Amino acid sequence: MIAETVCSAVSAAGLGIAAVTAYRRRFLAAARIAAYSLIPVALAMTGIVGWLADTAFSPTAWAGFGVLGAAWVLFATTRAVERRRGGTRKERKETARAAERGAVAPAASAPSLGPAARTSGRPAAKPAASGSEDDFSDIEAILKKHGI
Repeated sequence: MIAETVCSAVSAAGLGIAAVTAYRRRFLAAARIAAYSLIPVALAMTGIVGWLADTAFSPTAWAGFGVLGAAWVLFATTRAVERRRGGTRKERKETARAAERGAVAPAASAPSLGPAARTSGRPAAKPAASGSEDDFSDIEAILKKHGI
């Protein structure tokens, strides 16, 4: 009963502000303020205010909100882990299917590898690494240019 009285008072104050705004010839703003000020009375009339008052003083309702919060934390945690792993469930399934199709044992013989392995009997040669002097000559030139 107190909640309905408070809602009525808030709505009356809002309608008063809307009237003053309309008097100043700001009709759109006055209509918007009037719309906002009618919301508390509408909530009281529909019974939502009474439900909220009953919920606010119910330990069972607060326990329910705690369970909802725990569920939200679990959802947020799993989303964060999923993003860190680099993809959604759909992407991981596609990757697993592709790996399953092309799976080969580490020590497999050449015939099980397919036609690509049959063409060459030796592993691919590594590109020749440039000498360590070539790597540092650019750095030395930059340092000499700056007088270091």
